Amino acid sequence: MLMPSQGVRILIATRPVDFRKGHDGLASMVQAALAQDPFTGTVFVFRAKRADWTGPSG
Repeated sequence: MLMPSQGVRILIATRPVDFRKGHDGLASMVQAALAQDPFTGTVFVFRAKRADWTGPSG
């Protein structure tokens, strides 16, 4: 399990993204959609279109 240090922001995307865009494409999406700088230390979590994983319910 990874434990981020105190004060680290973690932003989770609610819509699936196309991972074929690569790192540069995802960084561009962060800048355009979230108006955030992808190089500030914030952790951005994306999900693929194919959702094989189910999160906890409730």
